[in-house]
Amino acid sequence: MYSRIAFLASDAPVAQTARATFVNRHGDVPPEQAEVIVALGGDGFMLRTLHATQHLDVPVYGMNRGTIGFLMNAYAESDLPERLGQAEQEVINPLAMTVMDQAGRIHEALAINEVSLLRAGPQAARLRITVDGRLRLDELVCDGALVATPAGSTAYNYSAHGPILPIGADVLALTAIAAFRPRRWRGALLPKTAQVRFDVMEADKRPVMADADSISIPDINWVEIRSEPAIKHRILFDPGHGLEERLISEQFT
Repeated sequence: MYSRIAFLASDAPVAQTARATFVNRHGDVPPEQAEVIVALGGDGFMLRTLHATQHLDVPVYGMNRGTIGFLMNAYAESDLPERLGQAEQEVINPLAMTVMDQAGRIHEALAINEVSLLRAGPQAARLRITVDGRLRLDELVCDGALVATPAGSTAYNYSAHGPILPIGADVLALTAIAAFRPRRWRGALLPKTAQVRFDVMEADKRPVMADADSISIPDINWVEIRSEPAIKHRILFDPGHGLEERLISEQFT
């Protein structure tokens, strides 16, 4: 059983009300002193919480006070200590993104769900794709492309007709967004250890932005993406409702 709990909530009134209720019942400690963090909000807030606390090596248990709540557990005000004690842990690694913009500046960011490239003008993007130093596609004309983790494969990746990946699979999904040429190319499955590089062709004429979990870099020249095994996000789920079950269930809805 956890005795030191940190309660974090999004700005939504319903989440703030829930936090006040839990703090009144169970007390509250700073995240740095906690044995477990309870995040109250939606998936976006859960992602921000995981990023903000990744240096603490503390598990995070989410409760849905948002919309979809794929990374969250069902909300209930009773039996929280028991639920935390029975929760099952999933460990996921983020993606590391390195970007050079057209001014020659280097930017770095981490993404738990996906790194996406999106056209930023009226014309389609032209991308060249290299995997582990080997040219794999000399030209992809598209609205964009993304690399998704298994945990993020049901998010933007799935909306772009990419595959849903089992949580234990050591693979990444490389998915095209509205590909024009090659017209039927839908992407590829890559080993988790792969390093993917996108070079933007005609970057001045066809500007492209890169996004890592809502951290956006405009006017890019190239992006390199790889999994970051040194960072481990520990997420707690109620028994029988973990990421693996959710990934399977999502394919039958």
